[in-house]
Formats: sequence, structure tokens, C-alpha cells
Amino acid sequence: MAKSLNKVQLIGNMTRDPELKFTPSGTAVCTFSIATNRQWTTDQGEKKDEADFHRIVSWSKLAEICGQLLKKGRKVYVEGRLQTRSWEAQDGTTKYMTEVVISDMILLDSRGGGSTDEANLGGAQQVDEFDVPADFDAKEKPVSKVSKKDTKPKGKAASKDEGDEDIPF
Repeated sequence: MAKSLNKVQLIGNMTRDPELKFTPSGTAVCTFSIATNRQWTTDQGEKKDEADFHRIVSWSKLAEICGQLLKKGRKVYVEGRLQTRSWEAQDGTTKYMTEVVISDMILLDSRGGGSTDEANLGGAQQVDEFDVPADFDAKEKPVSKVSKKDTKPKGKAASKDEGDEDIPF
């Protein structure tokens, strides 16, 4: 039997602040949207722009981190898989929604002023073990990588000599 592949990689801008919720069993789920842009030139030489909007879903610790760090306008890389859900609407019709369920997320911009106050953390519920260390300078490390396999804190803030892979968030 032939293998199959369901993999999505997107780089775009956050179109709204993330929405962090918890299932009845206590599992975190975070939803947000990103916009991707493309440009092309018509046969007549006219430049055209088009934006696509993508619904993104993250689960568990990655969801909590997304809820903390993401904010409308930030540039982000996400990687995951496509998933299509269906449900029956009140009028009896079947509705479908395709979304990207992510397993990795990388912030591609800095926080602006490098401040670590709650206003810059996306307004989501705080998770103490993933709080940004007070001595962390976002200008030194503008790219933060997060994945399901690496969501446990490493204990101390990254120094200038350590690589991005040592950043706990």
C-alpha cells in the first residue's frame, strides 16, 4: 500500500488574538487565524495581490503557549496537518470546516519593545511554568520555536551563548 502525506507549512500574520479554551476534561485548545499573501503579475503586466485566511488549532501545552505568546499582527510559522470537520446546522444542512491542526509553531518577529508584561502575552490565561523570564531580551532571540516534543521548560533563561534550541518556549 502506498504511503500518504498530510502536512501543512504556513508563514503568515495573525489576524486576531488567539482564543484559549479548555475541554471538559481539562485539555487546552487554542484557535486563531493567520493570513497568507501572494502576489502575481497578469499577462498585461498588472500586479495583483491575494490573501488567504487559515483557521489554526493547537492542543495541550502547545495550545497554552500559543495563548500566551501570540497576538494579532505577529508573524508566525506553523506546521501541522489539514483536518476537515462536519456538523449538521440548525436548518438541517451539513456544514464543513477545514482547519490546520498544528504540531509546531515558530514566532518570526520580536515583541516590539521587548517587554514581558501581560499585555504583550496575548491576553491568554497565564501558565506559570512557561512565563517569560524577567532577564530574557526578545531582541537577542526574536525567533522562538515551540513543538509538542519540546514544551517542557529547561529551567533558566537562554544566555547570549546558547542557541535557539535551548529556549524553553
